[in-house]
Amino acid sequence: HVPYRDSVLTRLLQDSLGGNSVTQMVACVSPCPKDASETLSTMRYAMFARKIKNSVFKEQDPKDMLLETMQKEVTELKMKLAEQRQHEEQM
Repeated sequence: HVPYRDSVLTRLLQDSLGGNSVTQMVACVSPCPKDASETLSTMRYAMFARKIKNSVFKEQDPKDMLLETMQKEVTELKMKLAEQRQHEEQM
């Protein structure tokens, strides 16, 4: 669970920050003294976002998983059959 702060930016990024994704954030800051408060706010937010850790995993439909397993099995069986035929030809 990510404790989201109450901001528009956080709400917009909520799915990316806490979801099944890899997220990169670029914090744009200004060296100008008149922008100091906005720069400080941006840096605080970037430090907060930096602490968020996600576990990314590949979501896969069970039918796709079964199809992939069967395709691997067919490939293995074809290889075994080819080896057996080659062995028989040598005899």
